[in-house]
Amino acid sequence: MFGLFKNKGKQKPTSPAKEPEPTLTEEQKVTLLKEVEALRTQAEATDDSDKETKAKLYEKIGLKQAELTQNEEAITSLEKSLEYKLSIGDGYKKLMNLYNAKRAESARNGDDKGIDYYMNKMDDMRQIAKKVTTSR
Repeated sequence: MFGLFKNKGKQKPTSPAKEPEPTLTEEQKVTLLKEVEALRTQAEATDDSDKETKAKLYEKIGLKQAELTQNEEAITSLEKSLEYKLSIGDGYKKLMNLYNAKRAESARNGDDKGIDYYMNKMDDMRQIAKKVTTSR
């Protein structure tokens, strides 16, 4: 009628190109693996009553594991960090990204249970953010 729905010569907007993940050299991988092991040893040696230190150590472990694309291990470490102390720092952000990537992967695979699982995990993370920001 008024040409509102005509698509004359217009191209669909394209999403911005994703930057390729930086590739680690073997030397960088070895260095990161050594750092993860040293941090893990330190975390295990830290008394459970020192929750803040344990949380920081597990967050560092998780971030390094994510750098190594050890996503399952990174998720486990970052979740452990939040068990010791709730925070919305770099570990929180990385965990949200990992959950979202897992949700997207589940969607691509048609895995409804996986989608629900990771959507619930992301909802839990939003609740953590609310708790942390309201307790300041």
